[in-house]
Amino acid sequence: MVKEELGELNKDSFVTLLSKLIGESKYVQNNPPELIPEEDRIVRHVLDVLLPLSTTTGGGPLIVNHITYKPNRGNLIVEYPGTEPNKVVSFVGMHMDVVTANPEEWDFDPFALSINGDKLLGRGTTDCLGHVALVTELMKTLGQTKPKLKSTVVAVFIACEENSSIQGVGVEELAKDGYLDKLKNGPLYWIDSADKQPSIGTGGMIPWHLHVTGKLFHSGLPNQAINPLELAMEALKEIQTRFYKDFPPHPKEQVYGFEAPSTMKPTQWSYPGGGINQIPGECTISGDVRLTPFYNVSDVINKLNEYVEDLNKNIEKIPTRGPVSKYVLPDENLRGRIEISYDEALSGIAMDLDSRGYHVLYQATKEVVGYVKPYSITGSLPLVRELQDEGYDVQSTGYGLTATYHADNEYCLLSDMAQGYLVFASIIAQLEE
Repeated sequence: MVKEELGELNKDSFVTLLSKLIGESKYVQNNPPELIPEEDRIVRHVLDVLLPLSTTTGGGPLIVNHITYKPNRGNLIVEYPGTEPNKVVSFVGMHMDVVTANPEEWDFDPFALSINGDKLLGRGTTDCLGHVALVTELMKTLGQTKPKLKSTVVAVFIACEENSSIQGVGVEELAKDGYLDKLKNGPLYWIDSADKQPSIGTGGMIPWHLHVTGKLFHSGLPNQAINPLELAMEALKEIQTRFYKDFPPHPKEQVYGFEAPSTMKPTQWSYPGGGINQIPGECTISGDVRLTPFYNVSDVINKLNEYVEDLNKNIEKIPTRGPVSKYVLPDENLRGRIEISYDEALSGIAMDLDSRGYHVLYQATKEVVGYVKPYSITGSLPLVRELQDEGYDVQSTGYGLTATYHADNEYCLLSDMAQGYLVFASIIAQLEE
């Protein structure tokens, strides 16, 4: 009955909304300090669709709550009330920011929706504005058809998922302030993954910065310098070697189908600038640890700190490069120095494969997509592990494409999103039984 009332995705309505959202994607790129997203640009379009069906306007049953912690950076919670107070199903994690896009490197304008047959192209189509539009359409249909449900259906659209350097904006604040408490009474589906399959494992992430101080000097007199670039390269090599010894591939990674084990690698390099004939005085290598959920984030941070402390104590033993390369200048009482710091870390999660939420998602996927092939990746999601630790039945799925996540020429498939809508309808229907 419920599935019949919810019907199929209204593709024209979905594409119209998605077109508006992708049109805002330029302004919701998240890469501070240069690019700080204004998620309220997305919120406004969602509200244009849902407010006419809300208690706010008197036009319908939807309860809409726009919650903002920083100017122009709102979150949105939308509820369709059920009849039984302790029954709920929630769709959470559809984030309204995107990663950056350089139009010069794309084959089309990343900040406008293009349509090529089944392909919907533009920054955010897969991650995650496509899901924002999809869940908006689900809530709109609930508001229009008003099926009698035991379960309350809740959608939580969030700000600030792609970059954690500015804190106090998004879903962590919602949790802290109790907005997610009622979601504990039923399955919580995090809708920010891909390929129409249950995502049963994600990785933790520890963003790190290795800052190395040497001694600036003329490159023609390298014997009087401490080259921080060489020290950084050698120190990082030793740190990585120790990391892989202490955090090797874990047996459970095979059970959950992780494509990659825990890794630590550099992704950025910076130094203050200077001439090519100058050995700089300092440099920073930045990168991340991606950690399968069978290891503990704080254990890794403690180990990394230990490695760095040991290297500083034994800096004379770190391999040098060439006959005059050195990291200590005894006559000047100078030693090279290595420091490590971290941005906010996230913990990974292994989903509970025995829970009601997983069984319902499994059945819905089988019914709609025709097969079930759960997978795990060391991509990271905010807050999910903490919610699971507090007793929430957290599951994850999504209807974009892994192949285009964070990539140039991002796209999703309209047919996949339409199947996603049917999966959501099946989940809601099964939980009525």
